[in-house]
Parts: sequence; C-alpha cells; structure tokens
Amino acid sequence: MEILKVSSRSVPNSVAGAIAAVVRESGSVEVQAVGAGAANQAVKSIAIARGYLAPAGIDLICIPAFGQVMINDDERTAMRFICEQR
Repeated sequence: MEILKVSSRSVPNSVAGAIAAVVRESGSVEVQAVGAGAANQAVKSIAIARGYLAPAGIDLICIPAFGQVMINDDERTAMRFICEQR
C-alpha cells in the first residue's frame, strides 16, 4: 500500500489529488501525519478527495489508527489514515 506523508504545511487540494489518483490506481492508500497540524491537513485532504472520487462512483472510506514512525532517529507517534474504496 502506498504511503502519503502529510505535514502541517501541505496544501489540502494537492494532497487530495494525490489521494484520489492512488485510490483510482490501486484502490487504497495510507495517509500519515505526525502532529496536530499535519493531522488537520490530512483530514481536510481526505474530505476533499471524497468529493473528487464521488462523481466516478467511488465511495472513499477512512480508517484512523496510530502508528510509530522514525524521524531523525527518534520514534514518534503518527496518525495513520487507511483510505480505501467501499
């Protein structure tokens, strides 16, 4: 499953386009965010992506989870959003 990493400075429309493209191609994508600002941008991006995919008859669902990621040799807790077609 492809992983898209989102930061607090990510542009939601751009991330939404990437989410929609990966879901159209492979049916699912994981969106990772570390921090409150990044999680906020990720959720907005997923909501926008649902709008991009709806006209094609794709109902995007999102399953949130916690995960551990390594950043600069430091283990951090990340929000993982598994997005897939229903």
